[in-house]
Amino acid sequence: MCGNNSLVIKIKVYLVQLLRVLGYLSFAKIVNYLRLKISYLLLSFTAGFFKKSCPFFISVEPVDFCNLYCPHCPVGQRKDPIRRRNTMKMSLFSKLIDELSGHLLHVIFYFQGEPLLAKHLPEMIRYAHDRGIYTSTSTNAQLLDREMAERLIRSGLDKLIVSVDGSRQESYERYRVGGSLDRALNGLVQVLDLRKELKRFTPFVEMQCLLLSSNEEQLEDIRSLAKKLGVDKLTFKRAQFYNFEKGDPLMPQNPKFSRYKLDSNGNYVLKREVKRRCRRLWMGAVVTAQGEVLPCCFDKSADFSFGTIAEQSFMACWHGARAQKFRRNFLEHSKRFEMCRNCSG
Repeated sequence: MCGNNSLVIKIKVYLVQLLRVLGYLSFAKIVNYLRLKISYLLLSFTAGFFKKSCPFFISVEPVDFCNLYCPHCPVGQRKDPIRRRNTMKMSLFSKLIDELSGHLLHVIFYFQGEPLLAKHLPEMIRYAHDRGIYTSTSTNAQLLDREMAERLIRSGLDKLIVSVDGSRQESYERYRVGGSLDRALNGLVQVLDLRKELKRFTPFVEMQCLLLSSNEEQLEDIRSLAKKLGVDKLTFKRAQFYNFEKGDPLMPQNPKFSRYKLDSNGNYVLKREVKRRCRRLWMGAVVTAQGEVLPCCFDKSADFSFGTIAEQSFMACWHGARAQKFRRNFLEHSKRFEMCRNCSG
């Protein structure tokens, strides 16, 4: 009976998610999506858009710093001189949402920094939620205590992703350097228990695990852990490595778990060929904590900024000369961009 009840609850959670997504749609958003889709289909001939088109989704960076020291993250390694512990101001965020809310379907509250370090994250989520936008965020859950869990649930957050990269502390901390597995799991429990206590079906809770050499022998344990916790979904994700050509100690030994393969010269290359087309450049964008508009989440150092919403509108940035030039250059030769050579999207 308990197993049947658990299955019924999971089905309800999935149905609620589906209904919430459908509920966020509107005629204007559907028309905007079709504009973007047609622009994407025609991009072999032009790098432009219909003038009125808006992105279908954006990633917003609440903060550009982190509390962990992950070895393959520029922020975790404190290597990026551009980032100086910035937090996106609520006034800047509300300006962005007010401009795009009529056509935007999804706001992802994550880029590089740890989102929960922004104390006003639940207020940001609530602001987007109240304007008919689907919301999600991803966290290492080191700050996900009962108070934050309740604030996130009451904010209207639709989806929460929690990183759990191992079933034991020694494997978990090989990547999440400075982190506690127990703390991450406790955060998951807090959200799931409070969601039940408050009689809510959201946020949808996904446990995510990067596939690494440190945990590739623990996949069954991780599956058992996810089942025991009662998360809504478990996802195994292939890890991205910088300077991957010569390999890395954290790269999985099992080739099925890696984004890379050995070529005839003994160097690692992406399994998938770099595409000349990219939906991300036509469907979405990233807005950093400082307000810089970037082409996608692989532009980690803001090398290809389209401008800043602190000085002009988002649409002026997204349709501006810098954006058009970047898209034209991408169409001509996508492999010239380092960030595109390491993209499996």
